[in-house]
Amino acid sequence: MAGGYPYGAGGSGSGYPPYAAPPPPPNPYSTSPYPSAPYCHSQSGHGYGPASAPPPPPPGGSYGCHQLSPFAVLAPSAFPPGTDPNVVACFQAADADGSGFIDDRELQRALSSSSGQRFSIRTVRLMMYLFTSSNSYKIGPKEFCSVFYSLQNWRAIFERFDRDGSGKIDTTELRDALLSLGFSVSPVVLDLLVSKFDKSGGVARAIEYDHFIECCLTVKGLTEKFKEKDMMYSGSATFTYDSFMLTVLPFLIA
Repeated sequence: MAGGYPYGAGGSGSGYPPYAAPPPPPNPYSTSPYPSAPYCHSQSGHGYGPASAPPPPPPGGSYGCHQLSPFAVLAPSAFPPGTDPNVVACFQAADADGSGFIDDRELQRALSSSSGQRFSIRTVRLMMYLFTSSNSYKIGPKEFCSVFYSLQNWRAIFERFDRDGSGKIDTTELRDALLSLGFSVSPVVLDLLVSKFDKSGGVARAIEYDHFIECCLTVKGLTEKFKEKDMMYSGSATFTYDSFMLTVLPFLIA
């Protein structure tokens, strides 16, 4: 394998490992050198920092009965020190019952109100899942801050790669955006992503901001889950049936 990398030319035909942007780093999962990559802000404590090693495997080496339930109850949290008072006020306004948690619909309204951008409930739920590892559809102050600040970075990335200012990301722009985040997907996968997240039914062959976030969160989330099983950074992993289902289903039912 040329250069000692487990992927070689891989399925992408780019000559680069499928999970890393050129030039190839020492391991195929190294994340972006761009400081605005939204998961470089590790406020949630879930290993979103650059070039983070995968967490240890669950007991027994597979998920099955050892896998934490995707519907596990979220522990209470607090705002990180120095949180912008406007962010605190935004959360408190959404937390109408004062429970210390907001649900998916409340988060959707809070984010849409604060940014002036409407977000689909699926995009909101994906962000909640990736910052909590739970499909309970509730987040606390700490997770809310992570979601809130990540959106600022997603907007910056979208605007950087929407080079023609159309308000949409086309296939070439999406490829470059994913590369900047550390993911070099094959042309076949890229076409599937555009077809999936182009809400015009494939007519425009381009993705709007909301669905761009959804697309990138899906690629990132699935890659992170794969990394947990690819302990040798070989580009290959073995999943049990339960493990595979618990890896993929949260992204389908969000």
